[in-house]
Amino acid sequence: MYFTYGDKEIKYLKEKDKKLGEIIDRVGHIYRKVENDLFTSIVYHIIGQQISTKAHKTIWLKMLEKYGNITPITLGNISREELQSLGTTFRKVDYIIDFTKKINSGEFDLEDLWNQPDEKVIESLSSLKGIGEWTAEMIMIFCMQRQHVFSYGDLAIHRGLRMIYHHQMIDRELFEKYRRRFHPYESVASLYI
Repeated sequence: MYFTYGDKEIKYLKEKDKKLGEIIDRVGHIYRKVENDLFTSIVYHIIGQQISTKAHKTIWLKMLEKYGNITPITLGNISREELQSLGTTFRKVDYIIDFTKKINSGEFDLEDLWNQPDEKVIESLSSLKGIGEWTAEMIMIFCMQRQHVFSYGDLAIHRGLRMIYHHQMIDRELFEKYRRRFHPYESVASLYI
């Protein structure tokens, strides 16, 4: 499954911003895979924090090979040491175990996230150990397929904006100017940036 967008979003963004339109024309349609299972997506994003893409992929493939589907039941039955042996840090293991316990006990309701507005999703996800605003926003894009995510905490977005628009620095005020320009399709714009 891929992040869903089409002609309507592309047409809107190209009309709003000619430079972004040139990027869109050059790159073409982006087929960005998404994971539609929230539990799996959250574990995936915890593992991938602050490591290289290659290391993330290696650890994730080891998990899939060892456990198959990544579910609260599967992860609820493994030890801290066993999970760490796949290559992730004990701190991330602790985050994953804590999250799994909260799901299995009913303390955290994943399904309710689908009904929450964006700000509440960020607040809810950020209440979990190991999940900050940026990780919550990535889950919102690459799992929940929310359209209004333009992450100020994403260094790649900052770098892309500087490259496309020739800025030395992107402060909050300038960032918000671009967010407003790309609204209501900020997530699509961020894929291209």
